[in-house]
Amino acid sequence: MTDTLPVHVNRGQLHGLEVPNEVEVSGSFDVVLQNHGESVHVHLHLDDALSDIATLAANNHHVASDSSRRVTVDVSGSGPARGKLKVVTAYGATTRYVDVVLTEPENERRDVTVDESLSKPQPQAVSAHSGTTDPGASDFPLRPEMAVLGLGGVALAIAAVAALVLDNTVVLLGSFVVLAGVLVAVYQLIR
Repeated sequence: MTDTLPVHVNRGQLHGLEVPNEVEVSGSFDVVLQNHGESVHVHLHLDDALSDIATLAANNHHVASDSSRRVTVDVSGSGPARGKLKVVTAYGATTRYVDVVLTEPENERRDVTVDESLSKPQPQAVSAHSGTTDPGASDFPLRPEMAVLGLGGVALAIAAVAALVLDNTVVLLGSFVVLAGVLVAVYQLIR
């Protein structure tokens, strides 16, 4: 199986196309347009059978000289299915067809290794607020008091810096109000 379809353009001759006769895919795939010569336009077309389960965002693609371009063919249906992809250069002078075979994706077998440690009870953290066992509790207690103290400290630091930098009586009085607020919050938390 492959997830890419290589298309070589201008490798042997001007507007020449080299494509495989058939490609087998299990889902969406990329058409890789590899240009070995002058700039070229490549036209891609899905036949009726393939367009029932797959789509192309655009049909015409410009590929600069000596470069490559990836074009995705989105497959929305499931296999098995079969259709043809038409590849054209030089406004129809060179045309090739690729048989696209869509197969069912292989079922991946996923083994899970289970050892003895899964049969033993896992330690559970005790909630700081209720004193009960809480399997989702972390080791660091989340206490709202800590958040209030942290925010109060930040506000106090900003007020102190503003009072020192601005050297203004109103700012100094505002800093004392912030300090008083932080002290009241601390008193309420301790109580």
